[in-house]
Amino acid sequence: MLDESLLDAPEALARADRRDLLRGAAEAGARVRTAARHAAEAGIGGLTPEGRPRAVLVAGPGTAASGVADLIGALAGAAAPVTRIHPTGVAPAPGALRWALPGWAGSVDLLLIATADGSEPGLALLAEQAYRRGCTVVAVAPTRSPLREAVDGVHGLVVAMAAAPHGEYDAETSAAGPGTLWALLTPLLALLDRVGLVTATPEDLQKVADRLDRTAERCGPAIATYSNPAKTLAAELADSLPLLWTEGEAAGPGGRRFAAVLSELAGRPALAAQLPEALPSHGTLLAGDFAAGADPDDFFRDRVEEGETLRARVVLLRDRPTGGLSAYPAARELALGHDTPVSELEPEEGGELENLAELLAITDFAAVYLSLASAPQP
Repeated sequence: MLDESLLDAPEALARADRRDLLRGAAEAGARVRTAARHAAEAGIGGLTPEGRPRAVLVAGPGTAASGVADLIGALAGAAAPVTRIHPTGVAPAPGALRWALPGWAGSVDLLLIATADGSEPGLALLAEQAYRRGCTVVAVAPTRSPLREAVDGVHGLVVAMAAAPHGEYDAETSAAGPGTLWALLTPLLALLDRVGLVTATPEDLQKVADRLDRTAERCGPAIATYSNPAKTLAAELADSLPLLWTEGEAAGPGGRRFAAVLSELAGRPALAAQLPEALPSHGTLLAGDFAAGADPDDFFRDRVEEGETLRARVVLLRDRPTGGLSAYPAARELALGHDTPVSELEPEEGGELENLAELLAITDFAAVYLSLASAPQP
């Protein structure tokens, strides 16, 4: 169960945060600035590509690489297909993972490798395979890692992954941690801006870093729950099955990222779907065992001796201002018609990347707070 009193006890939160997840979330803006500088030092700003790649392939392990591929696909839109190469193997350990190019990949395609580890021999083999096929290879990896040497050896471009400003937090959670995503994603956005697939100029990336900083101030542990959107969302999601309904191109990956970090960091199940398809695909959940009104005696029942029961809660996430053609009214009507509570999250006005950054920051902070306030206390 969620200990809501812990949310408004900053010192207790700090003691509970043994993995330094709050620090990782707060440092996301700094990671963007450092990553943008590393991209410039690697020469990305001076590239003069002859044209757009036919397709973009993204490879890497864990939640961060999955999020990078999903976000790049949404931001690139119809400019080029983006495909994640999923790893195979007998275990999730770096030495056991393997990646393979699809049969159609060749000299007109771009391979992006994103890893917070860099010791995966499977990624080195993938870079060699791409070189033999004629694919252009660009990797973001830690400064001292075997993968850097492997990519250099096949004449690829390597950008040093931006380290956390005050040292890395727990390696076991760094792949899902809030700062790691931006450390891997930012240099690749700068590259894709140069090849004309996304719009992510140095000025745009600076705005992203500024928005992440402002959001971290609003969502920090010292800010009380009633005025803190991340703490409020974490409290609302206590004892619930979150149904994350998204609207807008960038909100889709944001919802899927939220579901992934809720599972990996907080140990909480969540389901993500885009509107309007979410209404038929999740509608039955609002009327079944997870419905808020599934047990008419639920409000009056003494639940001290009972196990935790999950009830559905709809979380509406969108990446554009309210107005115009929208499935939001139908979503609210469906949820409230089944007595299902609704949470809403919408960023301030700004560019697409800024709006996306705010959604990711608030939901990352919410997942961290849910993890800390739900963990057994010593």
